[in-house]
Amino acid sequence: MPELADTIDPARWTCPAPLRDQPVVVMGHGGGGALSAELMEQVFAPAYGNATLAALTDSAVLQLGGARLAFSTDSYVVRPLFFPGGSLGDLAVNGTVNDLAMSGARPAYLSAAFVLEEGVELTVVERIARAMGAAAETAGVTIATGDTKVVESGHGDGVYVTTAGVGLVPDGVDIRPQRARPGDAVIVSGPIGLHGVAIMSVREGLEFGVEIASDTAPLADLVAAMLSVTPDIHVLRDPTRGGLAASLNEIARASGTGVRLNERVIPVPDAVANACGFLGLDPLYVANEGRLVAFVPGSAADEVLAAMRAHPQGAGATLIGECVAEHPGMVVVSTGLGGTRVVDLPLGEQLPRIC
Repeated sequence: MPELADTIDPARWTCPAPLRDQPVVVMGHGGGGALSAELMEQVFAPAYGNATLAALTDSAVLQLGGARLAFSTDSYVVRPLFFPGGSLGDLAVNGTVNDLAMSGARPAYLSAAFVLEEGVELTVVERIARAMGAAAETAGVTIATGDTKVVESGHGDGVYVTTAGVGLVPDGVDIRPQRARPGDAVIVSGPIGLHGVAIMSVREGLEFGVEIASDTAPLADLVAAMLSVTPDIHVLRDPTRGGLAASLNEIARASGTGVRLNERVIPVPDAVANACGFLGLDPLYVANEGRLVAFVPGSAADEVLAAMRAHPQGAGATLIGECVAEHPGMVVVSTGLGGTRVVDLPLGEQLPRIC
């Protein structure tokens, strides 16, 4: 009878998750999790080699002509192009506006570059462009320049959009993940998981009893309201790809601190909880497009929370945990059953192409 070792061939094993040493790009590299981080750290950061990029923040803060500028760029490849609560056009504006706002900047100007696939209907392009114009007006920014390219049929997926933006950072504001400190209150601006579930419901033709709409929205005015209470906000992040879990892990690792959450108070809408339960997903890993998570000195938490709740985009703001000295670089959740679980950085994205 052959030995067990003789019958097992590891070369034939397969795994549904992408392997960490993949020699080619896989979908997980675009998911905002560990694979995305490795792509940045092992490929792009060494190639570009500068301290500004090495900070790995949502937007770079630059000194230029005596002013402090925030500068950010992002590409949008969401599928489908239109979904409950928004569209590719809304995301392309709000996403970049929010990346600028996460450094405390007041967004001012955007660029917009379109990659169009041959054969896409011009009415679709016009609808996206009009959505971008409306979103820019709501956010108080100007789309000042742009570009258009067309690729052959079969070499794209309808429409891709890249936006870049600039804004001014007020004096005295220093918001970055390295500034998280033990004792900080961790606040989320509203219910989580809506965007990812909205995209999934349309893409997969799923019905959950009620329509779930994306939360896509500009957050610069909300951030301004928070800064009016105190300029000493330590960290802001918009938890998009990889959800709240990815953002909190990135902050914990950048600052060398731990994060402790209270599962019972994290605002997960019933519809999102039911959808995630049905699909076997964790709401903490589901993408958002109109939410922020803030690390605020504990002494200012109540005032900041009140200012957030007085703003339409922060009406559901909730204190969900704290920054701690224990378990540096880790995020843990106190569960409703009295236990504790680790919330790790996701490998990739539970649902790709959500933005």
